[in-house]
Amino acid sequence: MKFMLPIPFNGIIRTFIILIIRTLVVGILFFSPSIKAVGNEELKIGVVSEFETLNPILNSTAVGNYMMYFSYRPMVYLNNENKFAPLIVKKIPNLNDKSVKVISENNLKKIITEWEFVDGIKWGDGVPITCKDLKFSWQVGLSKNITLSSRDEYENIETIEWDPKSPTKCSVKFKEAKWDFFINMPSVLPSHLEEEIFNKFSKEKEGYDRNTLYQKDPTKKGLWNGPYRVSEVKLGSHIILVPNENFYGKKPKIKKIVIQIIPNSGTLEANLRSKNLDKISRMGLTMDQALAFEKKIKSENLPYKMIFQDGVTYGHMDVNLSHPILSDLSVRKALSYGLNKEELVKSVFEGKVTVAHHLISPLDRLYTEDKKIITIYESDKRKAKKLLDEAGWKLGADNYRYKNGQKLSFTLVTSAGLKANETIQAMLQSQWKQIGVDLKLKTELARFLFSEILPKRKFDMAFFSWSSFPEISSKAVLRSNNIPNEKNTWTGQNFTGFKSDKVDKLVDDYESEFDFEKRKKISYEILKEYTEQIPVISLYFRGESAVIPKDMKNFKLTGHKFYESLNAEDWEF
Repeated sequence: MKFMLPIPFNGIIRTFIILIIRTLVVGILFFSPSIKAVGNEELKIGVVSEFETLNPILNSTAVGNYMMYFSYRPMVYLNNENKFAPLIVKKIPNLNDKSVKVISENNLKKIITEWEFVDGIKWGDGVPITCKDLKFSWQVGLSKNITLSSRDEYENIETIEWDPKSPTKCSVKFKEAKWDFFINMPSVLPSHLEEEIFNKFSKEKEGYDRNTLYQKDPTKKGLWNGPYRVSEVKLGSHIILVPNENFYGKKPKIKKIVIQIIPNSGTLEANLRSKNLDKISRMGLTMDQALAFEKKIKSENLPYKMIFQDGVTYGHMDVNLSHPILSDLSVRKALSYGLNKEELVKSVFEGKVTVAHHLISPLDRLYTEDKKIITIYESDKRKAKKLLDEAGWKLGADNYRYKNGQKLSFTLVTSAGLKANETIQAMLQSQWKQIGVDLKLKTELARFLFSEILPKRKFDMAFFSWSSFPEISSKAVLRSNNIPNEKNTWTGQNFTGFKSDKVDKLVDDYESEFDFEKRKKISYEILKEYTEQIPVISLYFRGESAVIPKDMKNFKLTGHKFYESLNAEDWEF
């Protein structure tokens, strides 16, 4: 740019004008909307998957919980130290102070637990949260016409009672004494809004699912008890959150949070760079993308921080045990030996995830790699081929295997839009081709995968991940009564259809044993069956990652399913 002046000027005047020009340029850059600094007025967060529902009882997806926890608080949660702590109640009942009483009725050991909500706690419309809400939530969970990941937590409650003079002090009696009773308390629903709807539609299959206000009108203030409430929802696009005026705790610093749904993880970085996003949640970049972006942050001096946290997210392949080929244990063993997990994690994740041998994470004190306890399938193509030969699957001229004219072929489905998943799919296809398996690949939208394909068992094999927390019971995914079917309204997460009387008893014994060392021995027996029967082919445990603005404060990433959005009121700039 040239500046033409009509009269001569000396060096002092020249310097003065240059300083003015520089100041103007810097001012223009600073106030340019394209590089506006992030502040407490608005935070735009990117997620890669669409949620299924925001109803605390009906939701079963990670992204649904992540979004929900900005606006909703459960009774108990797992904190950053991996310890259970009370959230909207004053304490977790325990044997030491007699807030848990063990009783015996008809030769059955039961427990009575005393709970009290924190003082002044209200729904977003100002209505107090009481024991009536807890009892209503329990009754909803008992309904056979709603779809749940598990109904066990509701069926084990015998009564919920309270003194009308103290409506926030609840006495909860359990049919069976289980050490993890506090983990399985119902998610509290606002009875003053939802009870009428439930009574109207609960006789229809999935009637309440479709008509709950969390689905029909999630902007109702009274649905929420967290630091934020939902002010706008557009399916497939975004959710807008604003502060909840009636939140019982600390008021949030950030005045508006926009969660944008971008179903292709490859486009999240571009949106971050263009300032359409300020932050990428843990439901965003895959581990390989996070590692690559961390290098760009350093090399380009970008105004972000990449946060990593060891985690318990379990990458695995569920096997449909009803499939005519995959129902053969010899085939499942051959697939396990024909898989090179070390090569997979090194190639896709630069070796920064942990190879999984079963469903318990190395972060869990119940973890074991003891070969006297579990079966470990180290990569062995020769053994895999031998197993298939013995099972009658002979190699054809096209290098694929056949038995009685049938090709050794099945389909592996995973979530669409996740580059790492598709890369892993391709590697699995290549590795198994080497032993004569024809693996076909398929992707589906996460919403459809988790609401239709998995619960209705419309798959051969399914590759996906789920996040849990240490010491959780495996009942939901292994007990035979948790196989989803039409009669139970597709309730349960035993998508594989695994059935074992022995494992059914073991998971029950695990839940009823209060002594940790005895519980540990039971857990090892479950792992022995799990790794011998192979209802699931384990792949890896991955950590979590998130991208945050460099000047963001008080952000703490968790490695389990009680997501960091539970601490959103602490975030600030």
